[in-house]
Amino acid sequence: MARRSLLFSPGDSPDLMRKAPAAGADVICFDLEDAVAPTRKDEARAAVREVLAAPDFDPDAEVCVRLTAEEPARDLDALVGTESTADEAAPPDRELRLDAVMLPKVETAERVDDAAALCAERDLDPAVFALLETAAGVLHAEAIAAADATAAVVFGAEDLAADVGATRTDEGTEVLYARQHVLLAASAAGVDAIDTVFTDFSDEAGLREETRFAVELGYDGKLAIHPAQVTPINEAFTPDPERVAWAERVLDAREEAAAEGKGVFEVDGEMIDAPLIAQAERVLESARAAGLR
Repeated sequence: MARRSLLFSPGDSPDLMRKAPAAGADVICFDLEDAVAPTRKDEARAAVREVLAAPDFDPDAEVCVRLTAEEPARDLDALVGTESTADEAAPPDRELRLDAVMLPKVETAERVDDAAALCAERDLDPAVFALLETAAGVLHAEAIAAADATAAVVFGAEDLAADVGATRTDEGTEVLYARQHVLLAASAAGVDAIDTVFTDFSDEAGLREETRFAVELGYDGKLAIHPAQVTPINEAFTPDPERVAWAERVLDAREEAAAEGKGVFEVDGEMIDAPLIAQAERVLESARAAGLR
């Protein structure tokens, strides 16, 4: 499953939520946390529930809800219709469409497992995305990524900078260690790593540059806060045809070399060994996830 782009949509804006799939993101995430004022949480819960249960809401994208840090159980009760504000709403027309939940400010592996248990108690089985956006969360990234319920870890640079008192810069050196640490934890655990937001949605060139760097680091995808950011992000995380063709030649040549008992072989004038074979496998995996193969 590709998770190249994850587009946030505010949970208290039904029109925007219904339009979100048209942007082409691999994941659309209805937000009950930062995008919703504290006084509008109940309204947002009811609005998200209505959209998720609407008969005509069946996008190709993975559908996610970012729960609140303080009341995830109440969020889930509202979504499945057992919370008081949801009881007042019309019953859903069909089974709830909920593929994933995102947990903000995760700092322990137990938080992920507890959230999965809350979902199971309500007969839900979504993938769990752990958002690491505090110093404690980044320092415990390895355990969080390895938790049984974790499907992806998400790096949140803006909240992390605020947590540690760092000044955000265009270069991002103040969060680079944390950005790489979260990626390494995800890779070691075999789960997806999704990179932080690029806050200036009017700066496409800046977005492309930062996303290209995230690809070079090894991230699987990136957060988007505006529909206009989705296409540049998807393009950056989709391997170009030449790269895919190279990977196919490498793996074909590997088979021939293995038959001859060779561990090292040549492709296009380049000596290929285990690290480059691993790169080729990753390229083809990305191509399959993006629907290119």
